[in-house]
Amino acid sequence: MSRSRTLHRTSLLAGIPDELARFGDLVRSLDPEQLGSPTRCAGWTAAAVAGHVVGIVVDVSAGRLDGQGSPEVTARQADERAGRTASELANELARATPALTALLASLPTDAWDGPSLTDPRYTMAFAVEALWFDAYLHADDIRAAIGTPSERGSGLRCAVHHVAGYLEARGWRPATLAFEGIERIDVCGGGEEITGDPLCFVLAATGRADPSELGLDAGVDVYAD
Repeated sequence: MSRSRTLHRTSLLAGIPDELARFGDLVRSLDPEQLGSPTRCAGWTAAAVAGHVVGIVVDVSAGRLDGQGSPEVTARQADERAGRTASELANELARATPALTALLASLPTDAWDGPSLTDPRYTMAFAVEALWFDAYLHADDIRAAIGTPSERGSGLRCAVHHVAGYLEARGWRPATLAFEGIERIDVCGGGEEITGDPLCFVLAATGRADPSELGLDAGVDVYAD
């Protein structure tokens, strides 16, 4: 089970509903043409990405955890919402978010360091953090597709921490993430500093950008086999 650093429970319980609210606002603002825009997630439109994120929240809030994160479940979440308007997607997310927030708040404090119910290789805290990470990253996928600027702030900080957790679990290599505006994060005990734009790092580490532009190799991609 990964014991990688995650954000504190208090930060997660506050940050997740806030990120989901921003995601809902973004989706609600999309016109039909923007919903159909292709994203950097190959084969996925902005509408499909939005449907997937909404589907995660709906599933988890209802206790449907089996297969979360798998290609089959991800596709099912998007397919179930195909053809919905931006308002319909945003409204479904808004309805499901309070139940998710209540569920996460109800988890016993000691459960956060225990194994995730979806993947025992990781802690429950890491699985919860993934909800914030996914919402932030997929919002950026949509923003990139429609040509609007990325957001940074607390969502980006969460994404850097979450990527660090994946790299730690994969036994990547000793490194220290030293990005301006984000506390230093040691990976595998710490080592050579990685600097630059933290968003570019997250994009490279999730297969969305060329890692060589940061002086990194393909091993930084947490989704690579």
